[in-house]
Amino acid sequence: MDFVSNTGVYCLIIKLTQRRHIKIGCLGAFHFSAGFYVYVGSAQSNLERRIERHLRQKKKIHWHIDYLLRYGQLVSVYTYAGEKDKECILSHKIGNIKNAVVPAKGFGSSDCPCTSHLYFFPDDPDSEISALKIKMKLSKCTLQNQLRPFFV
Repeated sequence: MDFVSNTGVYCLIIKLTQRRHIKIGCLGAFHFSAGFYVYVGSAQSNLERRIERHLRQKKKIHWHIDYLLRYGQLVSVYTYAGEKDKECILSHKIGNIKNAVVPAKGFGSSDCPCTSHLYFFPDDPDSEISALKIKMKLSKCTLQNQLRPFFV
């Protein structure tokens, strides 16, 4: 993988093929509908390593997103070179996309005032995220050759 910067913000598009009831660490258990989830995160050092970690099937559960990735299929990754404050800006922009729903309050946002950094879309939001990509100069890494389910 070739990412623009060593630090930055990233956006994961995850497909969940069936409805799941998932316990997300201390946040509690939530119902996740089949569809697409967009997660916004940041890496203040080694962005590439962070993305590669999300791609791995076997890993220690550390972040909220790790719980969802056990059941979802990572479809696309967008990256944005920038400071951590861009994470909340990008999250708000995604939350304002038509049909975006917050499936779990506090998901990925325990270190900021955002309601969530995870959004549900019933249909693939890639075209909307691509529009943000152009506006925010995001780079896209499509994982067509690396698609794999993250089932337990």
